[in-house]
Amino acid sequence: MSEAQAVNDQVEIVRDLTAFQQNILTILAEEPMYGLAIKRELESYYGSEVNHGRLYPNLDDLVTIGLVEKSELDKRTNQYGLTDDGGEAVLSRIEWVLSKYVTNESRASDVAELTDA
Repeated sequence: MSEAQAVNDQVEIVRDLTAFQQNILTILAEEPMYGLAIKRELESYYGSEVNHGRLYPNLDDLVTIGLVEKSELDKRTNQYGLTDDGGEAVLSRIEWVLSKYVTNESRASDVAELTDA
């Protein structure tokens, strides 16, 4: 497989991520975390409980496709962090959302205020 084809395949994978998976990547953009910390962040965002049965399969999928790396903190605890591709996926999503939202100077100013804060 050529490098160009590999990049195209990765772009397609990123576009097919669920909102839940994108939210996991966004949380991990801050810093690597263990599973329960990710769960707490998601619960804070959603305002409701996140089942282990939903979180861990999605984390495993993100590891499998190379957007998240998994390491062992101790015998019972795994830590998850973004790979370079995972960071690129977050940036790609932000870029796409901003390209749709920033359609005039007022909206550009709103975004600038957020990033300056």
